[in-house]
Amino acid sequence: MSSAPLALPERRRPAPLIASALFLSETIEGLDDGAGFLDGLSPAEIARVRAAGRSVTLAAGETVFTQGRPHEGIFLIEEGRVRVYYSGPSGRQVTLAYWTPGHFIGGPSIYGGGCHQWSGVAIEPVRVTVLSSATLRSLIRQMPDFALCLIAALEAKGRCYTAMAQMLGTRSVIERLAQLLLNLGDLYGRPENGTILIRRRITHDEIAALVGSTRQWVTMMLKRFQREGILSVDHTHIRLTRPGRLHEIVQTEG
Repeated sequence: MSSAPLALPERRRPAPLIASALFLSETIEGLDDGAGFLDGLSPAEIARVRAAGRSVTLAAGETVFTQGRPHEGIFLIEEGRVRVYYSGPSGRQVTLAYWTPGHFIGGPSIYGGGCHQWSGVAIEPVRVTVLSSATLRSLIRQMPDFALCLIAALEAKGRCYTAMAQMLGTRSVIERLAQLLLNLGDLYGRPENGTILIRRRITHDEIAALVGSTRQWVTMMLKRFQREGILSVDHTHIRLTRPGRLHEIVQTEG
């Protein structure tokens, strides 16, 4: 099996969002904290923030910001999804998160200076509002509520990366894979005859970058899970046939 798309879902929560942010976590709770970055502002204030920025449209595969390049402010996602990832010296990448509309990425850098610690790339057509460091300073001075929104969103980002660090530091790679599959089922799955059908496409490479492993290992483990009847995979979907076994792996594997 190569890195051909597996399959992942449309969400099944009540009153679902258009899309959920995704990162390595022990639960789906809190994945979208920070998506309502500007919700604390009035419609007029939100319009003012957007008017102060610069709208940029990117095609799938285009870079939003690059690890090692100087900070320019923040990027507020208006449409589409952005993958944020870290590249090691060997070139190996670890996905930090997939961010969705309402989240900001790329900082913030309030006073300029410093470099991006990771990169962001559009994984589908994306539109962002760019708020430069100078613009951020001006908005913070003029709109105290905007400063509070920024602080709240930073707190959410901190919880995100803490959750990811805890998973990477305390969970084995097979536990991380099992937990990711369960989270994908909770986010995008549909119950069907005792199984969970996941209908959103994802590749072995994408899974590997999320759980901190290699594509080869992910392919091997998914084949093992299929042999054991834990899941089935075809070109259009993943079906969790024994989600209870995945829960057991999360709780007992070391």
